Amino acid sequence: MASIQPTAAPKSGKPRATKRSFHPDMTPMVDLAFLLLTFFMLTTTFNKPAVMELTMPTPGPESPVDPKKALTLLLDKNNEVRYFFGLNPGTDTRQLHRTTLAADGLRQVLLRFQQQPGGVVLIKPSNQANYQSLVDVLDEMNITGQRKYALVDLNEADKELLAVR
Repeated sequence: MASIQPTAAPKSGKPRATKRSFHPDMTPMVDLAFLLLTFFMLTTTFNKPAVMELTMPTPGPESPVDPKKALTLLLDKNNEVRYFFGLNPGTDTRQLHRTTLAADGLRQVLLRFQQQPGGVVLIKPSNQANYQSLVDVLDEMNITGQRKYALVDLNEADKELLAVR
């Protein structure tokens, strides 16, 4: 609580009002501030990290992929996506198509591919592909509801296809 202490008035002929010094007790206000701080810290909800669920299969024998039911995505630098149907078109670059990561690009390719039952998408990022393009492709898999897809390393034939501009 605050305390008021009277001070002695100077001795003079005129009666004057006595000056009183005021010393407020800050303890209750500090207590209240800490109680409020503690209350708001304990009742707030922190930002939950945005996590993409990715289920990786257990290591074991590789399951064969039917070349007629496969779509291969090659991720290259500058967010460029090249794709072809099947496992490898060989040296035939006419089957190699380009698209973007936009909604009217890769998403439309995936939606058309989904009409074929039992299809598998093989995602092959190159060394020059950035992490964001891989995350964008995985987001497109979730958006389009693609159930079967796999992250696969590039082989030499795929590297030759990427070298062709």
